[in-house]
Amino acid sequence: MLSPKKTKFRKYHRGNMRGRVYLKDSVSFGEYALQSTEPGWINSRQIEAARRVITRSSRRGGKLWIRIFPDKPVTFRAAETRMGSGKGNVEYWVSVVKPGKILFEVAGISSVLARSALRIAAYKMPVKTRILAKIN
Repeated sequence: MLSPKKTKFRKYHRGNMRGRVYLKDSVSFGEYALQSTEPGWINSRQIEAARRVITRSSRRGGKLWIRIFPDKPVTFRAAETRMGSGKGNVEYWVSVVKPGKILFEVAGISSVLARSALRIAAYKMPVKTRILAKIN
């Protein structure tokens, strides 16, 4: 699973997910991309599941770019714990995704194969997505 080696702080606030992405909203590296259309959190397990699906369905051909990284810790309180005594322990890591953010890019495989691989990966994502093609 993906997680950062080192962070400035162990625990973060939840934050908000207002707004839209304008900088990383186009296909930069590959030929086809999966773009989010709504805000949400994508955890490291979901990113790994989508990565495995794309590599398997593309028959290990072509190249894959993962444009998101889970760098935000999510904490849970232990079950049946009394109030107080601080924030819970870090349970998993998430990547904050806003509308317009490119999640995955693929290149070097056929159009049909790329679209089918990204469509299957989209089922693994907790946010709504769409498939983009690079404009030449």
